[in-house]
Amino acid sequence: MSGEADGRPGLPRAERGATAVTDRVVAKIAARVAREALSRFAETAGHVPPGRLTPHVSTSVRRAPERTSAGAGRDAESAAGRQALLGEARLHITVELGYPSDIGAQCAAVRREVTERIRAWAGMEVSDLAVSVEQLHSAHTRHTDRERVR
Repeated sequence: MSGEADGRPGLPRAERGATAVTDRVVAKIAARVAREALSRFAETAGHVPPGRLTPHVSTSVRRAPERTSAGAGRDAESAAGRQALLGEARLHITVELGYPSDIGAQCAAVRREVTERIRAWAGMEVSDLAVSVEQLHSAHTRHTDRERVR
């Protein structure tokens, strides 16, 4: 009866299709979320030159294994209160930060928010997330006409 009610009479769940989230989509989500997380740190945003704020993200996505009907009873109990995951993502995010600032707090905010939003928006678990600081920018590095600061 439930198959008729949802408009898919008699088709098993595995034959109805699947939702897939590509590496590129996960990378775009992560870059946007990382940029938002870093924008909350006002002390560092003023030092990074315009156009250099976009974090660079490399990612690899592994789709979730197909569920079989043999383990359906066991999976149904464990998945009762949680959303089904579409797979897992491994991310490497490269950022540029202002200096002086709390670098650890900024990297932790990026890790925390990217992990939460990838799970919510893409339905994926983040199994590995590395945040690298590629460059630090200070007020002194923006003035090229001045003598070098030693």
